[in-house]
Amino acid sequence: MTELIEFTPEEKELALDLYAQLKEKIASSLQEDDEQRVRQHLMTAFEQGQVARDFFGLNPIVSSLQTAILAVDEIGLRRDAVLAIMLNPCVEGGLLTIDEVGSDYGIAVGRILHGLQRIQELYKKNPAVESENFRNLLLSFAEDMRVILIMIADRVNLMRQIRDTPNAEAKREVSQEAAYLYAPLAHKLGLYKLKSELEDLSLKYLEHDAYYHIKEKLNATKAARDAYIERFIHPINEKLTTAGLKFHMKGRTKSIHSIWQKMKKQHCAFEGVYDLFAIRIIIDCPPEEEKQQCWKTFAIITDMYTSNPKRMRDWLSVPKSNGYESLHITVRGPEDKWVEVQIRTERMDEVAERGVAAHWRYKGVKADSGGMDEWLNGIRQMLENTSGMEAMDDFRMDLYDDEIYVFTPRGDLLKFPKGATVLDMAYHIHSKVGSQCTGARINGRVVTFRQELHSGDQIEILTSSTQRPKQEWLSIVKTSRAKAKIRLAIKETQQKEALLVKEMLERKFKNRKIDLEESVMMRTMKKLGYKEASDFYRDLASETLDIATVIDKYVEVQQADKTPGTEAHSADEFVLETSHFSSLTPRSSEDVLVIGKDLKGLDYQLAHCCHPIYGDNVFGFVTVSGGIKIHRTDCPNAPELRRRFGYRIVKAKWSGKGESQYQITLRIIGNDDLGIVNNLTSIISKDEKLVLRSINIDSHDGLFRGNLVVMMSDTTRLEALIKKLRTVKGVKQVERI
Repeated sequence: MTELIEFTPEEKELALDLYAQLKEKIASSLQEDDEQRVRQHLMTAFEQGQVARDFFGLNPIVSSLQTAILAVDEIGLRRDAVLAIMLNPCVEGGLLTIDEVGSDYGIAVGRILHGLQRIQELYKKNPAVESENFRNLLLSFAEDMRVILIMIADRVNLMRQIRDTPNAEAKREVSQEAAYLYAPLAHKLGLYKLKSELEDLSLKYLEHDAYYHIKEKLNATKAARDAYIERFIHPINEKLTTAGLKFHMKGRTKSIHSIWQKMKKQHCAFEGVYDLFAIRIIIDCPPEEEKQQCWKTFAIITDMYTSNPKRMRDWLSVPKSNGYESLHITVRGPEDKWVEVQIRTERMDEVAERGVAAHWRYKGVKADSGGMDEWLNGIRQMLENTSGMEAMDDFRMDLYDDEIYVFTPRGDLLKFPKGATVLDMAYHIHSKVGSQCTGARINGRVVTFRQELHSGDQIEILTSSTQRPKQEWLSIVKTSRAKAKIRLAIKETQQKEALLVKEMLERKFKNRKIDLEESVMMRTMKKLGYKEASDFYRDLASETLDIATVIDKYVEVQQADKTPGTEAHSADEFVLETSHFSSLTPRSSEDVLVIGKDLKGLDYQLAHCCHPIYGDNVFGFVTVSGGIKIHRTDCPNAPELRRRFGYRIVKAKWSGKGESQYQITLRIIGNDDLGIVNNLTSIISKDEKLVLRSINIDSHDGLFRGNLVVMMSDTTRLEALIKKLRTVKGVKQVERI
């Protein structure tokens, strides 16, 4: 059961103290009656006890005050964001609506609260937050960039408060989210201080032993480190002062998380990490002299200490994409120790510490195909305006207009183009799921598969084993992946139906003791008005065409062939325009196969098992898909085909001129004599009408075995080539495979 708020004495005292601090920090940005109204709302929440403690038992009003102070101090947020943070517990507790907040405090506060509420709803769906898609969805749901900044501040505050929580599993989950979701976001936005704190606290909770090992080592070496820093900076201080620069210096120890990452990356102990600290020189100067004074400082230091050019980083000339500006150099200091020196101005240091919120005014930057990272980097339109945060009211997040993100029941997050439907998602999951999709349950509501998807929807696909894909589905789906799968499914369904109908037709003919001839059936189709066999079998399967009608028309055509004086059409006049199996490959018009009873014009394939060519004795075999495969009569599979499927065998013979090129493989065995390969290939190269495609020869124990792949036109040339190859000295065997 949810525990409602009952302030402890300590919480009361802390809340009053935090409230006083916050009031003092943002007093200048507050409007008339702001403070009085907020206090009244908080007092109502306190007196009525309608606000519940959070998952860790923390007081949300106290937490909101802590987060607000952190957001002001570390990020620079002001009135609208602070009011939204403070009023959020009242909205979650049902004491206020977002519309009421918008009416009392302004549209911007209401918008920020709406963004916070939408993100809370996302979390209730138990998403897999480690995915890149979740980060994108989180940003697109935020609506106002301040929502993301508040979420980062809130997570930092939460990580600070859960140190002693007994719920270890929940602490681990929150720490993992901080490490792979909020810390990278803080980094992208230039909030380096908060990013480091999130990483250090995550390491503390996830890798307890490693964290304290490094912390103890740092504490143990602190005195020696401080003494060294003093020896290092003393002469620099004198030189810079003499040069007339106004500055201050401070030492910065590398974060525990950074040290741990470097130890893992370099596979070394703590003592092996040599750059544990850096010296930061912060110059106070007018904006127009920033670069000049930074480079002047650089020259003074490199004159004193030898620098390592490979470790120089110039983010002064070209700042980082998130606005970070600084000049980093690594020099060899006293005792031959390498020390990193960071040179920057007060303004640059402010940006480095507080990121995008420091001096920038935000402008709406519409995301393009570059992706979310580019958008995050693109928000830095640096105008060097100290009123940057005030201009955020004009900022709107217009993210990914062309993309949406939806959840599966397990919390996985999927990305689709805008306008995608339930059917798109079904085919994304699996072809079978798509083909059997009847609809979906979106956020608990049953809808048809035509329903358009929206970001944040949780979708459960509904299927039925009797469902079949249909042609009109192609106009429902948006993604090319779904369209391709639907076309394939329709084709497979048609093929299966055609096969079943053909077998049924054969049984009907057999029951009536009628011989089924392919040539007569083709003419029957044409008499019935069909140009394509696929249409004929489809109508039979859907019972649009009656089988009895087909049989009667077949008998009529067959009788016409046998009746004297009846006008008979030759096979040359009959052309099957398109076979219902598009995979069949038509041969050259120069090479003609006569199949069955003088029937020409049928599409066929040459079997890969025996590779027949023009001139071979061949026969046709009607496959289960209805196509015709041409085999040599001496094909190794021929006896089995004749024994098991004799009724599918059709006669075939070559006609025409034999002008096409066919691929033939010859196996050659012989003695491994010097020059044998040259002798073999020279025979082929001398014949202009032969083309050598490949040669593969393996030698073992004085014998070679090889395969020659040759392109040729007919069996006459094949026999002549085999005869010539057998005359080569050392060749023992040449055979066609």
